[in-house]
Amino acid sequence: MKYNRPHATATWGTMGKDWEIGVDFQRLNRERLQRAKDSIKASGLGGVLCFTFDNIRYVTGTHIGEWGRDKSDRYVLVTADSEPFLWDPAPPAKRKSAPWLNGRIDAPISTLQGAIQPSFGVQDDFARQIKKKMVEMGIAGQPLGIDLMELDMLRALEKEGIEVVDGQQAMLDAREIKTGDEIELLKQAAAMVDGTYMDIAQAIRPGARESDLVAVAHDRLFRLGSERVECINSVAGPRGAPHSHTFSDRIIQPGDMIFLDVMHSFNGYRTCYYRTFICGQPNQHQIEAYEQCSKWVNAAIDAIRPGVSVDAVAEVWPKAEEFGYANEEEAFLLQFGHGIGLSLWERPIISRRYSGQNTVLKEGMVFAVECWKGAADGSGAARIEEEVVVTKDGCEIITNFPSDRLISCGLPGCEIY
Repeated sequence: MKYNRPHATATWGTMGKDWEIGVDFQRLNRERLQRAKDSIKASGLGGVLCFTFDNIRYVTGTHIGEWGRDKSDRYVLVTADSEPFLWDPAPPAKRKSAPWLNGRIDAPISTLQGAIQPSFGVQDDFARQIKKKMVEMGIAGQPLGIDLMELDMLRALEKEGIEVVDGQQAMLDAREIKTGDEIELLKQAAAMVDGTYMDIAQAIRPGARESDLVAVAHDRLFRLGSERVECINSVAGPRGAPHSHTFSDRIIQPGDMIFLDVMHSFNGYRTCYYRTFICGQPNQHQIEAYEQCSKWVNAAIDAIRPGVSVDAVAEVWPKAEEFGYANEEEAFLLQFGHGIGLSLWERPIISRRYSGQNTVLKEGMVFAVECWKGAADGSGAARIEEEVVVTKDGCEIITNFPSDRLISCGLPGCEIY
């Protein structure tokens, strides 16, 4: 299989240098914040109070490590006409490391996702804190957008007379089109996976376990500078049909198809990137499954260009019943497209399950296209995924490890041994 679209490569190295421009992180921060402000204004909101780590990073250029992602102990208030104010568990450190916030940092008030029981009243202190800041920022009485938050905290805001509305749509609107620096970081994150797949291919052999390949991926990615390895799907042999969506300790055997999905982040920017290998030589059923999966991915890539609807892309894929599933709900994620950025799933979402969205592709969108096909003999499955950048007349592929053939590994006579 050969794609009809060009591949794109990262332009710069991952280190900052005095002799090469690379990624301009201060420009990245300025442009992302301005897009958020423009979106908030267009949405008619007074401001947005963000709890998700990805939205916080988008508007402040700050991070605190992955340990805090599920604590709800960090949030930011951003408006169309004033600079964001961050509540962070480490205010002194943030004042030092993020001088561009000019001291607009304080300690948060949180129930820690309910660990402090509602009877203690923390949510009421939080609501008063937010109301006071809204007055200071000149948005008192205006609708306050929220991305995601605890129900008790939301009710406390309403009790203070704050009109709480959906703010996640405004943030997703802002993040839909990537800036040049964002695209470069996405390419660099994908390049890390290019190298990781070489290590994985060399580690595939009889006796290795699915979990061993996961360990190889973690080691390589962190050595290359990844800040988070969210998940490595490593699925071998009959565990791939139907797709189990997680790894186990299954021992790889000759004749196994092995597919992996590498999900990690570099400077916050993510990957979702499947490749399929064979331990030894494939049989005819496995070759046919891989070639069919490749054709479906290729058809989607050929359809991508500005102005095309997400439904038009999804229509090139078979219906669920045509590849072994009962309905589109059960087959969801197997012929799928999803935006990639600071979050793993952003806009656009491309799927037969959600037809009728009236969403069209735009230049500067970055998303993944992924397909699955089980081998007719039940011995395994093929899974291929490419990340693409929508260009003015089509798209560029930024996932560069070869996918034009089923690469054989692990035994004498194989392509990689």
